[in-house]
Amino acid sequence: MPEVAIVTDSTACIPPTMLDELNIHWLPYYIHRGQETLRDMVTITPAEFYAWLPTADELPHTAIPGPGEYLAMYRKLAEEDGVQQIVSIHMTSKGSGAFQAAQTARGMLKDVLPDLVVEVIDTLNVSMCHGWMVIEAAREAIQGGSLKRVKDRVAQLIPVTRMLQTADTLKYLYMGGRIGRAQHLAGSLLNIKPIISMEDGIIVSLGTARNRKRAYQMMVDKIESVVGNNKKIKVAYVHAAAIEEVEKIRDLVEARFTPVETIFTELSPALGVHTGPGTAGLCYFPVNT
Repeated sequence: MPEVAIVTDSTACIPPTMLDELNIHWLPYYIHRGQETLRDMVTITPAEFYAWLPTADELPHTAIPGPGEYLAMYRKLAEEDGVQQIVSIHMTSKGSGAFQAAQTARGMLKDVLPDLVVEVIDTLNVSMCHGWMVIEAAREAIQGGSLKRVKDRVAQLIPVTRMLQTADTLKYLYMGGRIGRAQHLAGSLLNIKPIISMEDGIIVSLGTARNRKRAYQMMVDKIESVVGNNKKIKVAYVHAAAIEEVEKIRDLVEARFTPVETIFTELSPALGVHTGPGTAGLCYFPVNT
């Protein structure tokens, strides 16, 4: 068993097979749909959610796992699995309360398991950017890495892991109150595709395109402006019921870069509720080898 256990949540968007292979422990977010409470990636799959979402009159609300749930997971790892060190890795604290909930749980442990070491990390990112950090941390742990080595690996990735994403429609941004009615109407008439990224833990706009093809080209241009002559990257293509779209992005990326690892995965419903089906993008970081 690795010296360090890795904990995260469903918004890391890591493929289920990798969660199992890398012994990553995770908790689901919650999705409140009318009177139903769904557990992200447990009682609702991306396919089910994105098939239903276009029929919704209002968007579901999402909620984080509570401190008690993180506490229970930390205690289980310590008391049942004999774990003595945990690294708990979470999406940006500027967009979600999971990091704070995990920190609260760590504080609660002092009275019951004072010798258990829990390090809680804010990735300042989302989706598979968060996921890449979890994956690389888990790989370091499996290789026998110490707590410091696992933490250092995540610290290396925080400033260089980047997300680029576009939505097929502005409908869900409007329904969620993230854009106004006028912006929604104008954007829909012009078939505008927003391109978003993240800087310092906050979602930012990188501009708009008049169609998907141009949006994808702008994404790849952005990668080149960041990585320069270093063409080696690790890349995850993330989508909401839009596998054909991320395959188009993949083709553009592979024409200009050398991916040393490629992952295809679905945006978890707790994240995809904000942009809807048709969302397509990627999360990447340069590889200096």
